[in-house]
Amino acid sequence: MKKNFLMIYFIIILAMLAGCGAVEDKGASNSGGDESGKTLIMATSADYPPYEFVDTAKGGEVQGFDVDVANHIAKKLGYKIEIKDMDFNGLIPAINSGKADFVLAGMTPNAERKKKVDFSDEYYAAQQLIVTKDKSIKSVEDLKGKTLGVQLASIQEKEADKLLKNQKFNVVKRNKVTELIQEMKSNRVDAAIIEDAVAYEFLKKNKELSSFALPNTDAAGSAVAFPKDSDLTNKFNKELKKMKEDGTMDKLVEKWFGVKK
Repeated sequence: MKKNFLMIYFIIILAMLAGCGAVEDKGASNSGGDESGKTLIMATSADYPPYEFVDTAKGGEVQGFDVDVANHIAKKLGYKIEIKDMDFNGLIPAINSGKADFVLAGMTPNAERKKKVDFSDEYYAAQQLIVTKDKSIKSVEDLKGKTLGVQLASIQEKEADKLLKNQKFNVVKRNKVTELIQEMKSNRVDAAIIEDAVAYEFLKKNKELSSFALPNTDAAGSAVAFPKDSDLTNKFNKELKKMKEDGTMDKLVEKWFGVKK
């Protein structure tokens, strides 16, 4: 009986050792630098079609140009992507607090943002438009005494500040572009500054709206934002370069913006 007890004891010990070995093997493969299959958190503000928007026909899935860019790069690098939708002004804080690995949201890498995060090379450039329902607004001068809407923490907010130096009008700020469109349709806002590719989407769906180019502005380039000193920055830059060279980026631009390069 003692012999049987010892036999059972040794079997238990061997089973425990085998289990430990399996755990160690698994840990060794992860620590060897192979990140294939790792999930990256992409933060975005899905109110900015065609860059990113919620497709209600597909169960609320986030779709758009930026999503396609992210998925293409992730596939090439062996990552998986999880998208977190949030207000635009919360995107950089999400990176700085460790809640996101990168931001892809049609974001322009201006000097203020560069103090807080690193950016990839620019992957697309756009212009700014004044969008309005008011037929009397045909130029920047016509904004005098009017109410102009901009998205909070956006490059358009900065453009409004520049205009205020030479023109007097009221500025209202909203978290989402969709809110600005609704404010104009409800006559609570007279006009709004919106990036051209995004504006075109709303202009097609809202025939009462019209637009004109905002003068004296540089093309607003979009880039991917990362935590400071992230090794993802260089990896993404290499893939963005390949996308531009092999025509992948041009195909996505044509798909989402209707512009053939």
